[in-house]
Amino acid sequence: MVKKKKAAARRKAARSSGPTRRKKSAARARSQRAVGGRWTGWKRVAGLTLLLVSFLGGLFVSRWVLELDQVVVERFEGRTFAVPSRVFSAPLIVYPGADWQRLELADWLLRLGYREQPEGGAIEPGRYVWSPGRLRVHLRSFDHPARPEPARELIFELAQGQVVGILDAQSGQLMDVVVLEPEPVSAFLGRDREQRDLVEIEEVPPHLVDAIFAVEDQRFTAHHGVDLRRVLGAVWANLRAGRITQGASTLTQQLVKNFFLTPERTFSRKLQEACMALIVEARFSKPEILQAYLNEIYLGQRGATAVHGVGEASRLYFGKSAADLTVAEAALIAAIIQSPNGISPHRRPERAVARRDLVLGLMRDQGRISNRSYQAAVAEPLRLATIQTETGEVRYFLDALSQQLPEVYAGEVLTSEGLRIYSTLDPRLQRAAARALRQGLERIEASVSDSSKPQGSLQGCLIALRPQTGEVLALVGGRDYGQSQFNRCTQARRQVGSVFKPFVYVAALDRRTGPAVTLASFIEDEPFEVEVPGDDQIWRPENYDHIFRGPVSVREALERSLNVPAARLGEQVGMTRVVELARRLGIRSPLPAVPSLALGTAEISPLELARAYATLANGGRRPTPRMFVDVVEINGMAQESRPLDASVAVLDPATAYLGVSLLEGVVDRGTARRIRSAGLKGPIAAKTGTTDDEFDLWFVGFTPELVAVVWVGYDEPGPVGMPSSRGALPIWADFLKQAVGTEVRGRFAQPRGIVRVDVDPTSGALALSGCPARKPELFLEGTQPVATCPPSKERGGSESGFRRTLRRWFGAD
Repeated sequence: MVKKKKAAARRKAARSSGPTRRKKSAARARSQRAVGGRWTGWKRVAGLTLLLVSFLGGLFVSRWVLELDQVVVERFEGRTFAVPSRVFSAPLIVYPGADWQRLELADWLLRLGYREQPEGGAIEPGRYVWSPGRLRVHLRSFDHPARPEPARELIFELAQGQVVGILDAQSGQLMDVVVLEPEPVSAFLGRDREQRDLVEIEEVPPHLVDAIFAVEDQRFTAHHGVDLRRVLGAVWANLRAGRITQGASTLTQQLVKNFFLTPERTFSRKLQEACMALIVEARFSKPEILQAYLNEIYLGQRGATAVHGVGEASRLYFGKSAADLTVAEAALIAAIIQSPNGISPHRRPERAVARRDLVLGLMRDQGRISNRSYQAAVAEPLRLATIQTETGEVRYFLDALSQQLPEVYAGEVLTSEGLRIYSTLDPRLQRAAARALRQGLERIEASVSDSSKPQGSLQGCLIALRPQTGEVLALVGGRDYGQSQFNRCTQARRQVGSVFKPFVYVAALDRRTGPAVTLASFIEDEPFEVEVPGDDQIWRPENYDHIFRGPVSVREALERSLNVPAARLGEQVGMTRVVELARRLGIRSPLPAVPSLALGTAEISPLELARAYATLANGGRRPTPRMFVDVVEINGMAQESRPLDASVAVLDPATAYLGVSLLEGVVDRGTARRIRSAGLKGPIAAKTGTTDDEFDLWFVGFTPELVAVVWVGYDEPGPVGMPSSRGALPIWADFLKQAVGTEVRGRFAQPRGIVRVDVDPTSGALALSGCPARKPELFLEGTQPVATCPPSKERGGSESGFRRTLRRWFGAD
């Protein structure tokens, strides 16, 4: 009964509270719906925002990728490597009778990267074998545009310092002359000072590619620019080590980093690198990528020059092309990619060999070489080529060469288009010129005490050329290119002094310029004066020693370098005609037709003087000085050639020969006789020149095959303190000794139109049997004397024989 009452009470309570509970439940439901609606709205906003951000981000990434793609395609398709133009020397000419030691044949082999091997067995290209009296060398081929030479083995028979025979080892044929490959002299580098020698993928030996794959990118042919497997492996290895011990860059990534990007190490740059690597792989073939890598990778330094590409590295380290690398050499090239300076074979050979052997081990383990090849390569000693660093003196030649090249090759073309410029430079003579000039200037400064001039400030230049062709064989434009790039051989014009006098005499001897003057004619060496045109001044020339000698022959006047006879002869011939002759000989500098010009008051460059004297040496044919023979573009096409003989006949050969004879007398009996005291023999013609107060010292001389000019002085004119016979002449003599030795060969060929007759030295008349003295003299045919000498008569009657004897011991400059 009680239970029933409780149940009824609960039902009644429930009925009374029902509406209230329903109201509360409805309120809660309404509240939940409101909250849910608000949350659903936020989710929609967030979703839309995320979608918008993703869309914009996608647009940004797409645009970024498209921009990277454009950069990659434009740059990579052109493959515009900056390849500096290379300058090569003239080829080395060897013939039976040549002095092989003076030709520096052994040094040439080393400079070109040839290697000595023991006797016995076949000689590989680029190798040689020395044995007593014999040199066997397997020459490499070279593509000189004028005369391509094949690879061949030659035997040079040597005896008493000379080449006595040259034999082709294969055909057994004796050879009259051999042309050896030119030396690389230098290159026209851009601001980045990068040097590379481009290679085609077909030229690269497989073992070099395998060596690079083995150590740098084993899966190059399998991945698509980024090797995820290698990335994960590197991450795991670095985590275990607690530091970065392993990289994961593929060859493609390395190429992208070097070709497109900066070296900074940031996440964004790494991301850009990976993206560009994927683009490169999608756009280009594996062989194209590999070839670009082989030409771009940095592989060390040659002095201040950065070496890029396996082609240039092969020449730097082994003196050969990449195609000729052995397995061990290829492994070394691959080994130093990791740290070209830290594993430099020249500075750290032990470290380089250790890493080379590591690469060889990887090649063996990966099946790229056999165990036998591995053992042979590991046993191969490290044989490095001698680094040929550019000397400052050659830069003077290169600067002059760049000025002579056609305008189309100016500026960036020289530093980026990979031209091959075959020059006229003789490296041996260039070294000899630099050495003779440097030592000569030091000797002069040591013998002259002048506290007003800083030690080392005395300057000079030396230029040498071949008179028949005008080829500039050596050019040193100053004492130190690093301190002064001013080229005194080509850019400086200085007073020339007595080296101008021969032009006065040749103008007088030239039958086209007026009354006949011969080498036996007499000129008065007595005081005289002349009015300077347009100046209202009187000019009174004097001799160097202030002595007047009376009548002197034309020959003696030049041999003694007497001023007064030269001035008188200039007045007699007419200075306008002297200027006209100088122009014909090749002098372009201003030449005022005033009386003092006869004594060399004009300012002329050494190059112009060399050309003018070369015209005399070349039988009256004026050569054009040239510093290059051919220019070959990177595709192998010859674009610019200079003919070997571009000389122009400007003077009668017989007249030119008389001028040469006069200058030979200067060496044998006159102001240049110190040449003979220096031990030089054979046909040499020369002239000294010293300006007022010894400001400029000149010496110009030539042999049948070589013309050389030496100038010594200060850039800011001041007295040197000695005449040219003691200053410039010894430099010239030292150079010639190194160039040709003490015995000059050949002769000055006598042309038609020259007759030789005996004359009386006191009168210039024809010497017959009754004359007290006689000497042979040269004449243009038809100008020889007819009158005979007056027996026992003294020349002019005013000078005693004793005085004449005394004055022959004295001369001028």
